[in-house]
Amino acid sequence: MPRPLGELEDAVMTRVWQWNRPVTVREVLEDLQQERSIAYTTVMTVMDNLHQKGWVRREAEGRAYRYTAVSTRAAYSAALMNEAWSTSDNPAAALVAFFGMMSAEQREALRDAVRIVQHDDETATAAPEAEGDSGERPGEPGR
Repeated sequence: MPRPLGELEDAVMTRVWQWNRPVTVREVLEDLQQERSIAYTTVMTVMDNLHQKGWVRREAEGRAYRYTAVSTRAAYSAALMNEAWSTSDNPAAALVAFFGMMSAEQREALRDAVRIVQHDDETATAAPEAEGDSGERPGEPGR
């Protein structure tokens, strides 16, 4: 389970996720400086820490690195929600309370997500039988 990102880590990762491309410390720094006074070395340290924690991968480009997100913000948010939910002594009550906090739009998004997961589950269980799938894949020997 990921530990929640700190404020500056989140600000850096927000840019990496939004830009969805390899980024340099300088690019992140220049964008952050529009909101706050911050040093290059501070951003460099945060990005190195994010690399050490497994949030970003990096590739050398000359004397600098380009950083890329390892996963999406959605995956990060889902992991945080799952951790919070799993620590409850009454998961059902926690879900009811959580759903009660949701806006109508959020509840509709939840309904859509449940429909997608249910459809995927139904397709995964019905497809092999319906198509006569023997479990073999092209290029794989029979079992």
